[in-house]
Amino acid sequence: MMAQYLEIKAQHRDALLFYRMGDFYELFFDDAAAAAEALDIALTKRGKHAGEDIPMCGVPVHAAEGYLLTLIRKGFRVAVCEQMESPAEAKKRGAKSVVRREVVRLVTPGTLTEETLLEARRHNYLAALGRVRDDFALGWCDISTGAFHVMPLAEARIGAELARLAPSELLMSESTDEKLRPVLDDLGLDATVLGRASFDSTAAETRLCALFGVQTLDPFGQFSRPELSAMGALVDYLDITQKGKLPLLRPPRQDQVSRLLQIDAATRRNLELTQSLQGGRAGSLLSVIDRTVTAGGARLLERRLSAPSRETSAIHARQEAVTWALETRGAALTLRETLRTVPDIDRALSRLGLDRGGPRDLTAIRNALSRAEVIADTLKDAALPDHLEEERAALSGQEALLDLLDRALVAEPPLLARDGGFIAPGYDTDLDAARELRDEGRSVIARMQGEYAAETGITSMKIKHNNVLGYFIEVTATHADKMHALSERFIHRQTTANQVRFTTVELSELETRILNAGNEALEIEKRLYDSLKAAILDVAPALSDVALALAEFDLATALADLAAAEDWCRPRVDESRAFEITGGRHPVVERALRAQGGAPFIANDCALSPDEDGPALELLTGPNMAGKSTYLRQNALIAILAQMGAYVPADSAHIGLVSQIFSRVGASDDLARGRSTFMVEMVETAAILNQADSRALVILDEIGRGTATYDGLSIAWATLEHLAEVNRVRGLFATHYHEMTVLAGKLAGVRNATVAVKEWEGEVIFLHEVRPGAADRSYGVQVAQLAGLPPAVITRAKSVLEALEKGEREKTSPKALIDDLPLFSAVAAAPPVPKTAAKEGVLETKLAELAPDDMSPREALQALYDLKALLKD
Repeated sequence: MMAQYLEIKAQHRDALLFYRMGDFYELFFDDAAAAAEALDIALTKRGKHAGEDIPMCGVPVHAAEGYLLTLIRKGFRVAVCEQMESPAEAKKRGAKSVVRREVVRLVTPGTLTEETLLEARRHNYLAALGRVRDDFALGWCDISTGAFHVMPLAEARIGAELARLAPSELLMSESTDEKLRPVLDDLGLDATVLGRASFDSTAAETRLCALFGVQTLDPFGQFSRPELSAMGALVDYLDITQKGKLPLLRPPRQDQVSRLLQIDAATRRNLELTQSLQGGRAGSLLSVIDRTVTAGGARLLERRLSAPSRETSAIHARQEAVTWALETRGAALTLRETLRTVPDIDRALSRLGLDRGGPRDLTAIRNALSRAEVIADTLKDAALPDHLEEERAALSGQEALLDLLDRALVAEPPLLARDGGFIAPGYDTDLDAARELRDEGRSVIARMQGEYAAETGITSMKIKHNNVLGYFIEVTATHADKMHALSERFIHRQTTANQVRFTTVELSELETRILNAGNEALEIEKRLYDSLKAAILDVAPALSDVALALAEFDLATALADLAAAEDWCRPRVDESRAFEITGGRHPVVERALRAQGGAPFIANDCALSPDEDGPALELLTGPNMAGKSTYLRQNALIAILAQMGAYVPADSAHIGLVSQIFSRVGASDDLARGRSTFMVEMVETAAILNQADSRALVILDEIGRGTATYDGLSIAWATLEHLAEVNRVRGLFATHYHEMTVLAGKLAGVRNATVAVKEWEGEVIFLHEVRPGAADRSYGVQVAQLAGLPPAVITRAKSVLEALEKGEREKTSPKALIDDLPLFSAVAAAPPVPKTAAKEGVLETKLAELAPDDMSPREALQALYDLKALLKD
């Protein structure tokens, strides 16, 4: 057995080998040590190899999925080695023959299909980067849903597209340039490296034609060599990991970067589109807008949010679908209730295609088709927009399959086909007979006894059973002659003192069938399961269309429900360069404020409509904590929501198509790569200045703050000039360098705006309102006071600030001013006496004089009026 193990392990050195032994998967040697530590299970030993103990650990087969998930999340690959025959079959080759075992599957992050290993509402992409000379292409697929896409792209766009897809696993050639390694490190991707043969574009074409059963790929599109290379690597890797059992993939869909709103990795991270800066889904834009009720609808929403469109026709079609759902709220709500009960067709179909499914996947298809028929019937008289009319047509046409599955399957089947009991009574006569024999053997024998008694006229005849003869017919000796006369029918078995025993061919066959009825019933059900699975897979493309149609209806009604509940508006999206938002809000911050029961969100306008092909930049000043970053982000999010086809959080919005969104908001270092916060900021700013075109939307927050004041000011100044004069973008530029406000009078298309605040009795109150004009100061000391800095530090900071401002006015050296200031006192200065202290003293005296127990209600009321009047005085 260990010789067999070592032989199989030698073929899968880079994976943990789950070696099937009865009801356990066992691991040995280094695999056992690694798995025991990762899974926190006991490490034991069994036998010896080369004179050393063999480390061993194991997991039960019935609980293996949970352990697999843990290992995959910790970066392991697992080779699943199954027993391909029973011990009894192995013994036929010799008493000491070892049960034949083979690796039936390699489990990797990008090839998961099990329901328990996947997030139902998210895609699980496997991606491959193809390269032919200096041209690149990215291919990706989700074997759990059948999605299959490819896209040509420039080297500079690789990071952005990988950030959009967030693949679970990335395949790369061993010859791929090492300079892509930093890009992968930024995204936290550890690529799986394959040999060059996997990426060979000529062999790829052959693989793809064989997969889809075609002579040429021309019906699917004209693919470049890098695209063929990427797709071929995906198919080759799936062939390796699935051991020749390829998943059901749809024909490849060719995407183009030019059709999508481009968002780079840093911008996705800063805007928190699908996950927050903390790394989870909570707090992201997706978590706030997701009101879908099906898994397919949730995945479609994430795809749309991750890749908004740049085609007005597609955007308008999606908007029309949402508008229809809003205008027909009653029908939409009924539709949503039906959609809530729709199973996940795509993933059930995928498991069946890979032979990892079960009876519940059959019933999932049946139930989904049933709901699709209900929805199609409900909408048959509805005036749907063209986009949804096409989807409604896709919901029908599978009546024959639905009828077959309805007749064949019970309502609530078991999880595994081997458990049996999932085929409905009356569907198959052989199965019904086997079940009757299995479950009602005695009644069948009694019925046969009655038939024989009537045939012979011997009413005292009995059919009995013992371990020697099995089933037999027994009559008394007085009826022996009569039975012997029917010897052609009744075969004599045994004579005793008082009884004579017979059998018949039918009784012998029945006995065999009763003994084998249980196994026979399971075999028949397995055969019927295979036939039903084949019937489903025969129409797999049509079922995928049904799944997509259901997802489209789910997404349209979910976005309508969101718009109605949150009072969002339909944006006007066109080919202009307009950017006019009235009463815009940040959806995530607004939701958080509402959950906390705090102040309402303050809506703000944003006007960035340039003249012809000129720039439109808003230079935003104001204190920290006033809401500048929120204002910047909310306008970028509104543009993204508009171009994904959704309504937006505003009173009105006019968005001229945005080609790219760039965001430089927030600060973080990258110590692993030796980058300071300032260096990271400069790298991201450089990417914006080098890539932004005139249709880009750029939001920049505090450029240059990570270095010396004059260095930072000069960089921010030059950056704003470049954006206005070279890139000619629409953008928002927040800064604390008030000196830059003079650019509004020098650069065409640049205007000043500020976030309003009020000062009251030495404190600053944030109004969160964006108004035209420039801030005269940053209120940094007041914000520090709100943060809880010690009073002595605040007092010292104020004195230094006053001296510096005075020196600025009088052109005095800052060093000389600081030298003249008194040194920081060792004893904390007493906090200033509030202006209201005297008034509070009088109030306290008056309150102390009151005796509530001695006062009438009228006197108490008058005393309250007197105190209030004293407060006003």
